[in-house]
Amino acid sequence: MAWDQQGGAERAEGSGEFGGFAVPPQPSHPPYVPPMPSALPVPPVPPVPLGPADPLRAVAVGLLNLSGLGLGYALLRRWFAMAVCWIATAVLLLIALPADPDGVAGGVIAAYVVFLALAALHGAFRGLRTPLAWPPRSYVAIALALVLLAVPVGGVVLYDGARDEATEQMLLGRLDEADRLVKAAKGTSFDTSESDYRKALAVYRDLKDGHPDSRAAQRVPDSLSTYYSTVGSPYDEKKYCEAIAPLKYLRTLPGTVGEKDLGSLAVWPDDRLATSLYECGLDDLASAAGATSDGGDLGELLTTFPKSRQAAKVEPAVSSMIDEVAKGLKGKDPCSANVRLNTLSVQASALPGEKAGVAAALSKDAAKADRQVQSGTYACGVDEYKDGDFSAALDTLNGFVSTYKHDKNRARAKKIAIAAEIAKETPAAGKHLPSMSSGGGGISVTVSNDSPDEVEILYTGPVTGSFKLKACGSCSTYSSELTASFSACKSGTNYPKKTIRLPAGTTYFLHKSTGSSTATVGTDTAKLKYGYIYTECAYVVSTFGTGY
Repeated sequence: MAWDQQGGAERAEGSGEFGGFAVPPQPSHPPYVPPMPSALPVPPVPPVPLGPADPLRAVAVGLLNLSGLGLGYALLRRWFAMAVCWIATAVLLLIALPADPDGVAGGVIAAYVVFLALAALHGAFRGLRTPLAWPPRSYVAIALALVLLAVPVGGVVLYDGARDEATEQMLLGRLDEADRLVKAAKGTSFDTSESDYRKALAVYRDLKDGHPDSRAAQRVPDSLSTYYSTVGSPYDEKKYCEAIAPLKYLRTLPGTVGEKDLGSLAVWPDDRLATSLYECGLDDLASAAGATSDGGDLGELLTTFPKSRQAAKVEPAVSSMIDEVAKGLKGKDPCSANVRLNTLSVQASALPGEKAGVAAALSKDAAKADRQVQSGTYACGVDEYKDGDFSAALDTLNGFVSTYKHDKNRARAKKIAIAAEIAKETPAAGKHLPSMSSGGGGISVTVSNDSPDEVEILYTGPVTGSFKLKACGSCSTYSSELTASFSACKSGTNYPKKTIRLPAGTTYFLHKSTGSSTATVGTDTAKLKYGYIYTECAYVVSTFGTGY
């Protein structure tokens, strides 16, 4: 079958019928059907028509942009530019908040100010000929802009307030840290905690001098009161010797902190220090701790606080203590009492009483102590003798004899010293204190010196005494005891000799050389009886020998 197109109509060749139905004519090409659109097209936004130049509008847009929120761009319908302003302001807020005492870096502030200035200029340029979406009048926009300028100004004010509060909190933190240092130092020795005390004080001074109007500075007086009571706490605990160093330290603070800032605290340590010096000084006296050239703590009290009530008690206390210690001379330990008296004498002499007006009284106290020391020295020597410490007794009594030449006990002390020297070699000689008898017995004892050295003869028993024999010019030392026993003190030879008369009883002799010989002492014990004549011979071997 073929198609033919004639006159715009189509027909089929052959029969016009097909299967009993008429077939309509068919076109040669299918008809055009336009495609359905997938979405409705958006009509383009017509450009904002530019109007005549309006300087007021330009000022309004520029002022609105100075708020930092890009509101001028919003009225010009420039959304991207407004978003840039929001982003710049948000970055600034992220940097600035939360506020701290140091604030925002100057470079950041400068950059933001430059940005606002550029946004204001750019907005003013764009607003010169571009109508505003709202409000309809430029002067209304200017009024709105002036009102909205309160936003950045208020933000600056609020930020400064937040920054000031951050500074206050920082200063309060420093104050709290200094207070914690002081609290932690309580109960420790001043030498250990002094550095912490000084650190805390430096903080208090900085707060008062550098930030006088801060809340922390207003709290400093209370902190200083706690500081003083903590540093001086040993005084409250009656640890007077420990309290001296910290109280002296506190007395130096008016020179560094200032009396005006300290107020009544400037004189707070004075009375406490005076009491501590007095109590600690008395402890030194009571314990015979020794004396110093400046009088120790009591001397410092009399010099530093001469008119104080504590200084007025020094001389009576010294005098009373001398009397109290002197009672011990008649007790069980007179030597210890004598040592303490000697210390008291030296201490009383060293005390600087001129400023306090007690110099004369202290001199009398020292003289009284010296008199007690004089009698105490004798009492000590006797006690040492009775205790069997003959060497100590000899030294003590010899010192007494040589020092106190007019003492009433000097003669007795010499006899006890003789007995002590003999008892060092023969302890039995020291069983009893020697009597004051000087001789007069009925038994004759002749002592000869057969040695080239001068000798001293000491004896004790019923009678105690001593005498010296000159050296024998024609005598020499013996080679042995055996030789001396046969040859010493031969009859018919004129030896230096002395005859003494002693009562019956046991007498202890001691011979000692007073010349240049290296011979040592010799001893002998004689039980003297009436009806006999006794002889004693001194000679030199390697030691002294004796014989009858």
